[in-house]
Amino acid sequence: MVSYRVIGKSTPHPEGSEKVSGGARYTADVQLPGTLWAKILRSPHPHARITHIDVSRAERLPGVHAVLTGADVRGILYGRRYRDVPVLAQDRARFVGEPVAAVAAEEPEIADRAVELIDVTYEVLPSVVDPVEAMAEGAPILHPDVNSYVGLPKPLEKPSNAYAHDTWERGNVEEGFASADLIVENTFTVPRVHQAYMEPHTCMVWIDEEQRVQVWTTSKAPYSIKETIAAVMDGPPERVRVNPVTIGGDFGGKGAALHEPLCYFLALRSGRPVKMVTTYVEELTAGSPRHAGIIRLKTGVNRDGTMVAYQVDVVMDGGAYGGLRPGASMGGAGHGASCYLIPNARIDVTRVYTNNIPGGQMRAPGEPQGYFAAESHIDCVARSIGMDPLEFRLKNLMEGGDETLIGVRYQEARAKETLRAAAEAATYASPKADNVGRGMAIGYRGPGGGESAVGVTLTMDGEVIIHTAALDQGTGTYTTLRQVVAEELGLPPEELRIDRWDTDDVPFDSGIGGSRGTRIVTGSAFKVAQEVKQELFALAAEVLGWPEGAVTMEGAEIARRDTGERQRWDALLSRVGRPIARRVVNNDTERSSVTGFTAQVAEVAVDRETGTVTLLKLSTAHDVGTVLNP
Repeated sequence: MVSYRVIGKSTPHPEGSEKVSGGARYTADVQLPGTLWAKILRSPHPHARITHIDVSRAERLPGVHAVLTGADVRGILYGRRYRDVPVLAQDRARFVGEPVAAVAAEEPEIADRAVELIDVTYEVLPSVVDPVEAMAEGAPILHPDVNSYVGLPKPLEKPSNAYAHDTWERGNVEEGFASADLIVENTFTVPRVHQAYMEPHTCMVWIDEEQRVQVWTTSKAPYSIKETIAAVMDGPPERVRVNPVTIGGDFGGKGAALHEPLCYFLALRSGRPVKMVTTYVEELTAGSPRHAGIIRLKTGVNRDGTMVAYQVDVVMDGGAYGGLRPGASMGGAGHGASCYLIPNARIDVTRVYTNNIPGGQMRAPGEPQGYFAAESHIDCVARSIGMDPLEFRLKNLMEGGDETLIGVRYQEARAKETLRAAAEAATYASPKADNVGRGMAIGYRGPGGGESAVGVTLTMDGEVIIHTAALDQGTGTYTTLRQVVAEELGLPPEELRIDRWDTDDVPFDSGIGGSRGTRIVTGSAFKVAQEVKQELFALAAEVLGWPEGAVTMEGAEIARRDTGERQRWDALLSRVGRPIARRVVNNDTERSSVTGFTAQVAEVAVDRETGTVTLLKLSTAHDVGTVLNP
């Protein structure tokens, strides 16, 4: 086993001190002269035609510099790969909370007052809030122009609320069910869940003296924001610069543009910087929560516990718009297939428009919903044949080299080992008290792919700087960057400084998300640290005459392994009169060939009279490979 000096050791987060001391700079902290405050008038109806808007009183209010309605941004749609979100409602509103008009004023209180002065006349239309009903014949079609939307996976035969569909098949599911000793069916509903980050969505947009669009925002994917702004203004991305800030929590909910396009148009109209900070009422009524859904499962099983057929039908409630996540499809819900080896299977996932709040991202979109339903269903199947749920899972779980039901094959699949470890930690087989139960679940998720550049500079003053376009939203990315570079260079992690690039500094970065930070970002860091070290060794060979293969780096010094000679490397750089600076792009967009499993066992007590459930113990086992920072 490789012995590491920094990797695998508990390392404090140096960025944490900035946060708790108030030194971290968030979007709301950005102050520019002449900044206006934006506020939104939102629809009180789930579905209504906007027949008239009168903004004259708002425009006359002293301190108001801009008022916009849908007529001012007609035809402009945005979204993250799938563009169906209007900047402001155009002719009709499709959910309670949809932006209908917006103002920019000198003070938040003036903007609030201006919003109250806007008069809107609505014609209430029939609405549909159940995704299954939204697919039924005769349901109101919420997006008649769906086939014109950029990013639609494939044209629909006719306009429909069911706008994205994924299917995976294996074997012959009908024959599988026909051969089964028993068929078990269940339906599960999953609710919307808000990410509950402490920092609400906040953005500031300023069109500077050179007509460049300067943006500060709570997005963990700044290049996505850059592309969105460029698209809505119909201009080159080079005109947009997204500036780095600290992000106050994310949990998946801050990857797509929310109000940045609106702030851009308010800044364009007013000629002033415009800032918007949503309230938590707005977050909960018009944010981008985890999708609600309905998941139907059907399993054919033999009496010996062998699963022979499996069918999953997932209907995800996309809400009024689909562009608040990367793409129209939601293939992650295919994890309703879980991680079992079954010869005959069919998985269908459909994303549907309704008059509910638009669904967005929240940590592995669709996957938690799928796993909840699948693992609950597996318990029902096991009990239907009188088999212990642990034994049933161990009999059917996939192993290394097996292909998942959604067509992915991993080098390793340590599902059984992980489940056994969780069961052992939970003393699953031990006797239980009355009214105490134990339940379990298992799932997997591989790290996402992407592109990220990292630079390292050794200065003539002896400073080591790590440059990155990845932002910190609380997951410790900067700490792992420091650890990886420190391990290679033989330095203490706390001595390395992080320099955050803006979107002008590198052509592209995928952003933090999809559990890609360690795989992609620190992958770049590892490679660039090696390059910096090799350049330093080559310089030592050139200037000092040391054999390049005998040079090593030990903290602030370089040394010869053969003679023990030592010299500070900053003195060497001062001697040649230049720093060492390298940059590496790690572009690995392919699906990872490895994945990690998590298994959990919960022990609960149930009060049979009141129904109160009390969690007594939760045991978790994780198959994660090398732990960088315990």
